[in-house]
Amino acid sequence: MPPRPFQIDVPQAVLDDLRRRLERTRWPEPIPGAGWDYGARIDAVRELCDHWRDSYDWRAQEARLNAYPQFLAEVDGVDVHFWHVRGSGPQPFPLLLVHGWPGSMFEFFDLIEPLTNPAAYGGRAEDAFDVVIPALPGFGFGGKPRERGWGITRIAAAFNTLMTEELGYDRYGVQGGDWGGIVAAKMASAHAASVAGIHLNFVVAQPPAELTDADREALARRDAFQAVETGYSNVQGTKPDSLTVAQTDSPAGLAAWILEKFQVWSDCGGDPFSAYSKDALLTNLMFYWAPNSVASAARIYYEARRDPDGFRYPKVEVPTGVAVFPKEPWRAPRNWAEQRFNIVRWTEMPRGGHFAALEQPALLLDDVRAFFAGIR
Repeated sequence: MPPRPFQIDVPQAVLDDLRRRLERTRWPEPIPGAGWDYGARIDAVRELCDHWRDSYDWRAQEARLNAYPQFLAEVDGVDVHFWHVRGSGPQPFPLLLVHGWPGSMFEFFDLIEPLTNPAAYGGRAEDAFDVVIPALPGFGFGGKPRERGWGITRIAAAFNTLMTEELGYDRYGVQGGDWGGIVAAKMASAHAASVAGIHLNFVVAQPPAELTDADREALARRDAFQAVETGYSNVQGTKPDSLTVAQTDSPAGLAAWILEKFQVWSDCGGDPFSAYSKDALLTNLMFYWAPNSVASAARIYYEARRDPDGFRYPKVEVPTGVAVFPKEPWRAPRNWAEQRFNIVRWTEMPRGGHFAALEQPALLLDDVRAFFAGIR
């Protein structure tokens, strides 16, 4: 069955229910003077939820999202939701953009026009891409897996099927961060005949056997972060449904869980509202709330832990570009990454964090263009 045209259309009853839930939120009392060290700062979450309830216009955002062609394609029994926007240049190169958690396909929204119509955004016509932006299975408005086993290996295979069999691209590139970077790496390893190159702003790599002082410093930084900032991963990787019942029921609870990650993982000086507009943060949240995909998205952590091959593969020989944003918590040194990838471009960015496409789209855009100019 070919991909079916699709548009996002959230029932009004869902929006009315959301407003009622926000109005009736029972807020905890914070310890006086507490900031983000206890987790989500309560007053910041309330500020975001007040905006959600009183000022945020989902219908306006929905119309923006629907301005680009969207489709559903059944792949391996799950409907994959994606934007597919053709480039305007003489020979657009197909590019798959893959998000992670707690992001969404919305992260790449502001890159669609510059990637598909570069001549209008400071680029060359020959830099145009055919852009494909899927939601990870279980995320957003796509289908939800109804069986176990949707780990990284299966997602990578499904996205390769989407690109080659459903959309007819023999050769394409992949860009990703967070789970998107992990999926991109797996695709480059398992489906190298089709993947021409990958561009990552998130690299999973281990230190070498013999450590330098710089390696020890990087390892200490990573271990310190892992010790205090990865409780979310342990919960979602072991008992996700014990958590997601609450987040599915409470929009404020969902906002707290996700806003805290945007605060910690971004180059925002401690204030997420300085790096992202409230409307952008809420549109991302709506990809979890409106289609009731909180639980099915969180389960990627559970499934990935049980995928024996998801993180294990030979060195990726496909050309790899890496954009290193300074506030990316999981940034790996180049010598670590070179053990796992054929690095042909390595860019140290002046600013930005984990959600690069949403936080620093212009920097990411320039690096993606430059990398794939040598691949296409």
